[in-house]
Amino acid sequence: MTLEEYQALFTVGALVLILLAASPSVGLLVSFPDGRQRFSEFWVLGPNHMMEEYPFNVEVNGTSTVFVGVGNHLGVSSYYLVYVKFRNQSQPLPDAISFEPSSLPPLYEFHFVVAEDENWEKPLAFKILRVERGTNLTIVKGISINDVDFPVDSSAKWDSEYNGFYYQLFFELWFYNMTSRSLQYHERFVSIWLNLTSTI
Repeated sequence: MTLEEYQALFTVGALVLILLAASPSVGLLVSFPDGRQRFSEFWVLGPNHMMEEYPFNVEVNGTSTVFVGVGNHLGVSSYYLVYVKFRNQSQPLPDAISFEPSSLPPLYEFHFVVAEDENWEKPLAFKILRVERGTNLTIVKGISINDVDFPVDSSAKWDSEYNGFYYQLFFELWFYNMTSRSLQYHERFVSIWLNLTSTI
């Protein structure tokens, strides 16, 4: 064999190895008729339907808006539930290891059906209604979500590392499991951070 033939053989062999190594990743990105990936998309967007300009520094009684959305790629029309929850930095988020939802009670919820390969999206307007202040402490006493008021009692200590009183508005995705015939946490959540320092 000539040097050019060895180079061609080496190049073809290297390309075959690269394709074989990449095939699991390609399967995540490409939908095949007989082995299609089944999943749900879940997102929260800022007020301009972008992944930017999220509300962060919030004022008491100042309204902020985000958009919550779900894309259905489960292969069938599906019934979904989105729970809206509110927490301080020490309260539990959903557990990414055990795939359990947060134990915090939901304040607001969306119920809806999404057809296969369709999207659902709704605006969510919220405002902090009442905040009390202690020594190096804020206590949120009420929050409004889509013009419905909810009492809360969530306190945050002054975060000296990031200079603020931080809370989190987060959203859990649930769906109706046709096998178990029950609503089930879909192991997905999205969130936005809120800084109440400017309210003080």
